[in-house]
This record gives sequence, C-alpha cells and structure tokens, in this order.
Amino acid sequence: MKLKALAAIGLLCAGAQLSAKTLNVDIDIHADQTGPVINKDVYGQFAEHLGRGIYEGVWVGEDSAIPNTRGFRTDVLEALRAIKVPLVRWPGGCFADEYHWREGIGPREDRPTKVNTHWGGVEEPNSFGTHEFFEFVELLGADAYVNGNLGSGTVKEMAEWVEYMTGDKGSTLANERRANGREEPFDIAYFGIGNEAWGCGGNMRPEYYADLYRQYATFLKTPQGKRPKFVASGGHTEDTSWTDVLSKNIDSNIDGISYHFYTLPNSDWDEKGRAIKFSEQEWFKTMERTYRMEKYIRANVAKLDENDPEGNIGLYVDEWGTWYDPEPERDPGFLYQQNTLRDAVVAAVNFNIFHQHAERVTMTNIAQMVNVLQAMILTDKEKMVLTPTYYTYGMYKVFQDATSIKFNLKTDKYKRGDKTVPGVTASVARGTGGKLYLALVNLDPSNSADIDLNVAGANVTRAVGQILTADAMDTRNTFDAPETIAPTAFESDLDDLTIPAKSVVVVELK
Repeated sequence: MKLKALAAIGLLCAGAQLSAKTLNVDIDIHADQTGPVINKDVYGQFAEHLGRGIYEGVWVGEDSAIPNTRGFRTDVLEALRAIKVPLVRWPGGCFADEYHWREGIGPREDRPTKVNTHWGGVEEPNSFGTHEFFEFVELLGADAYVNGNLGSGTVKEMAEWVEYMTGDKGSTLANERRANGREEPFDIAYFGIGNEAWGCGGNMRPEYYADLYRQYATFLKTPQGKRPKFVASGGHTEDTSWTDVLSKNIDSNIDGISYHFYTLPNSDWDEKGRAIKFSEQEWFKTMERTYRMEKYIRANVAKLDENDPEGNIGLYVDEWGTWYDPEPERDPGFLYQQNTLRDAVVAAVNFNIFHQHAERVTMTNIAQMVNVLQAMILTDKEKMVLTPTYYTYGMYKVFQDATSIKFNLKTDKYKRGDKTVPGVTASVARGTGGKLYLALVNLDPSNSADIDLNVAGANVTRAVGQILTADAMDTRNTFDAPETIAPTAFESDLDDLTIPAKSVVVVELK
C-alpha cells in the first residue's frame, strides 16, 4: 500500500477508507503518438419536455420569484456554464414525435395547452418553444441539437420548421420568425429526423424508416452555410441492424446515426433497480451493464466501417445514462431519481469508452440535464443541488476537443460470480492548451488501485488535479445537505500513484 500517495490526495477529507486488497494496474502512455480529437459534443446534454426537466428545472418565466434571467433559472444557467455544456438536444426524445413546432411560437398567452401523453399525462403549456430554446443555448454558450417530428408530423411541417429557423431571405416563414422577435437566423448544429423510430417514434422497421428518412431529408433545405448535421434515428442495446440497414441504404444527407443505451442495474424494465440504498451486488450489476456500452459501440462501429469505409457517418449516442425505479412518493412518469457516487463512476466509465471510439463517436447526450434520470442538477422550487454526475462532467471538461493520446492499459478485474469488468479504466489526451491529461476510474467499490504508470515522449513526474470519491457507495447531495460530495484536490508523484476504491480522478501530468 502506497501510504504517501494516499495521504497526499486527502482521502480523509473525501471520506474514503483504505482497502485490504489492492488492484494492480499498468498503463503505458505514448505521449508522442496521437489519435483522433475528442469532439466537445461528446459532452452534450439532453433536455426533454419531461417531468420537471424544462418547467422549473430550466424555465420559470420572467415573473417567477425564483431568480431568473429572462425567464431562465439563473442558478441553473450559471452551474451549466461552469461545466462548459457544449450542446443541448431538444425537445425529445419520445416527446419530439408528438411536438408540433407552431404550437410553441408567438405570444405565450396565445399558445395552445396540450397533454404530454408520453410523460405523466400532464398539461404542456408550450411556454418553452423554439425561441426560448435557442435563447437558452445561447445563454449557455452551447450549440443546438433540434429533433424533428417524423412520427406524427409531415414532410411539409418539418421542412417549414427548418426554414423558419434558418431562413435569411424575405420569405413568409423567415419574416414570421422576425415578427416573433428574432431577426437573424438561428444556428442549428444537429437536426434529428425522428427519434426511436423502432419504438415510440412509430414502431417502424429500419428498411421503412430508411426510405422515410431519404424522403424527409430531401426537403430540409437551408441557406448556404446554415446546414446542420443530419441525424438518422438508429438502434439500441445489442441490436446493430439499424446501423447496418441505414448505413447501407442512405447514401446522402446523413452525418450520423443515433444510438441509445441505458444502464439499468437489473437489466429489467419492470424492476430496474434502486437509486439509493443498494447493495454491492447492485453496484456491480450497474457497472457490468454500463460497460456493455464498449461492446455495443464496437459492434455498431464495425457495421459503419464495413458500409461507410470513408468515415462520413458518425455514431451519435444521443441518449445514455442510468435509469432506476421511480421514487415511491413521486409521479413515475416524471423519471425523477436521486444521483449518487455510483452515477459519477458510471458517467466516467462511459466517457472513457467514448474517448476510445473518438473517430466515430463524435456526439453524445446524457439523459438528462435537470430533474430527469441521470441529471446534472436537481431542483425543488427555489432550491438547487449539484449531483455527483455534474461534478464528473466538470472534471472531464478538459477533454473537450482534446487530442487523444495512445496508451496501453492492463488491469486486474473487478469480479462478482462468473462476471467481470475492468477494475480501472482510463483516458489520456492532450488538451487544447497543450497540457497532458489522465483520467482514471476505479470501478471496484472496496479496493484501491496501484497505478504503475510509464510515460514515453514527455518529461513528467507528477499528477495534479481532482478526485471524486466518498465512503458510502450511495453518497449523494440533498437539499438539506447539498455539499456532501464534491471533488477535492489530488496530487501524487507518478512513481507512487494510488487511487482509492470507487473513485474518479482527473489530473494533469506535469
């Protein structure tokens, strides 16, 4: 046990305990060998009209007693800016394929009230529409990912929405946008043509959807320089048929194929597992389930490599994250769940997987941003807490647009029964400012890890950065105790590098 390193990183402050057993991890970094750039959009967020994700979570209106900036919660804006949110996906999700954009423009008092049939059967006032969304992302300094309605919409409706948002001439639609308060066209980074066409987006076969996609994409026209990246609705879990069929049958107007995968501890949609007060067995099942992402991405990328050898089509994991059983006292349709250290570890494991596939995986969106599933932020009226997942995003922001560095990792396994996952996963990259960064995640909740680190091509001797860990597996921030878990300082000599159990570490090598 490397007691000097353990003392240096302030484990007592973090509340972690020394382990009786130690994982052995060997990492060889080749600092002079670079790989693809890790696109900043891998750190995208998802904001669906679901539960309190938009209303109260983001939008409270200008007349709210909750401090706001033009109707948007000021505390939420400031928190999201701090982690450099690069991209926001909206309005869904399943909600997107029942969303009719005209109901969300013009004076708010004149907008129709609908029923959100997907999520809780609650009233949808349409107070947060196209203009509010773009104002929100502009206040964040983020890009926009808009998901169009293919499931219950029409080609004409989708094409007119794109013209309304991007038109720069004197067309009736562009002038309508101007009359509604926006002179200049909006910038759309990505546009999704439908969502989960295999399920809530229409229960389609991939062959049928591919033909619909080709039809719809034909009519989505923008001025020169305003074309977004077009996203096709792809598959989920272990199914690669959607990636295969779409990449074979759509030969133009496509930039990426979406992919969805959620981490359910029990891999059972009827009994997903608990968000808090879970056992180590549930912790392990969560890690085993989330690490399947690596195998599933690899399988889908193989289909793309076969059908698109030029590398023109990305794999966009635009829905991912943990999904637990609803809290008994809350509306199950709101998908509100508590967020713990386990969620932070899950997030970091997935980041490291995405980085390993940075050439094809150039955009992802965690589900979701506020008050829904694996959220960054939880709110209760005027109160707000930052979750462990939020802090993981903050620690990993140095990897946005960083250049990946080649490395080899050999690690002891974390085992339960006949199943295993890596004890430790990692990422190495050179940031946009030239600094060399290393991320380490210990999936084992009981045992620390000794890191035998060898760095070729760079003269580095120390690791300096942050660590996120705690004593209990379900350590969390609450409205009564909002600062229970947060990153603390980490520093160690490279020849004496140890990380504790159930921890996320991001450091500069210097």
